[in-house]
Amino acid sequence: MRRAGRPGFLGRLFGPPVPEPVRSELAADEHVVAHAPVETGGHVAVTALGLWVPDGGASVRRIGWHLVSKAVWREGALTVTEAEVTGYAGDAVLLADRTPVRHALPKPGRIPHLVRLRVESSIRSRYHKDLPGGGAWFVVRKLPGTDGVVLQVRPDPGTDTDVVSDIAEQAAAKLADGS
Repeated sequence: MRRAGRPGFLGRLFGPPVPEPVRSELAADEHVVAHAPVETGGHVAVTALGLWVPDGGASVRRIGWHLVSKAVWREGALTVTEAEVTGYAGDAVLLADRTPVRHALPKPGRIPHLVRLRVESSIRSRYHKDLPGGGAWFVVRKLPGTDGVVLQVRPDPGTDTDVVSDIAEQAAAKLADGS
């Protein structure tokens, strides 16, 4: 009797097929390099363009690697902190972190390793600057699927956002000039 999914040799060679909710959302040239079921339902999948995560019910959504602020593997779960764009300062993108989301993965396979590699390889440079009321992280990241980079600025809580915007705009202009 045959099992559902890929038969025998192909199943061992390539692993289980990509779940339909993920497969149906992929871009035309996007390929899943690893996927794993989430304990509470749905799947997590890794592609060159981002991390696919459950998005309520059977749906999934992609978080571009440039918007994964932090991903931690601990005690059988991948906890992902996603950044959201809050504004722009010239060519710089201003970000704020969303609440971290925990995905328990009973059979993670290569997911933790690949997520770590993808997040780290998207970062070209980063530094923290002390500013009035706090500070801000300035991170130059590669945009998935392109040869381009973007300057992202994530202010610490309590930091003067006008000061952050001014400095971010100046830093983005210097980055664009190659200085």
